[in-house]
Amino acid sequence: MSGARGGNSPHKPFIIGLTGSIAMGKSETSRLFVAEGVPVHDADAAIHKLYGKGGAAVEKIAKEFPGAVKNGEVDRTTLSNMVATDAGALKRLEALVHPLVIEDRDEFLTEAAAKGAQIVVLDIPLLLETGADEDVDALVVVSAPQSVQHERALKRPGMTEEKFQALLSRQLPDVEKRARAHFVIVTDQGAEHAREQVKMVLSAVREKIQKHA
Repeated sequence: MSGARGGNSPHKPFIIGLTGSIAMGKSETSRLFVAEGVPVHDADAAIHKLYGKGGAAVEKIAKEFPGAVKNGEVDRTTLSNMVATDAGALKRLEALVHPLVIEDRDEFLTEAAAKGAQIVVLDIPLLLETGADEDVDALVVVSAPQSVQHERALKRPGMTEEKFQALLSRQLPDVEKRARAHFVIVTDQGAEHAREQVKMVLSAVREKIQKHA
């Protein structure tokens, strides 16, 4: 997969796309990349900023989803319940939010390039589903057995079996994501095991960068 931004260019970072289905351990894996000194753009964190007081998405969501904004910020639980089982509502929300997240991501990439970053990570929950894989140089998928995924998901505040299944239905199956990945990081064997896998990914990427230098 050759990234549209040209990961092999000496002036642009090599872009790793990090993704995985719900409750597979993506957020923890993202933190491991940060611990290795790699700049990470977290799409969920970008959305959190957009939804907060003064965020660029607040007014738009207030108009499209009356009742979802409380005290000047988006109430994520209320909004989530509004779109959890309504595909039409979800598409309207995505149409509002995705362009803002992409704008934030582009600013991150510009800043990382200016700072001379060799490698960056884009942490995107629906990376494959939205076609964002066209803009990365390598795809990393986090995975765990379905039983572990189910147990983790149902422990989340406000999560129900119905909501979990609805979220799963919008995501590509884990087996398909793994088949399309350049690297798979398994997350059910402890933090140290995951950390070693992250280091192996970065070592392989650095080797690839050197070959094309």
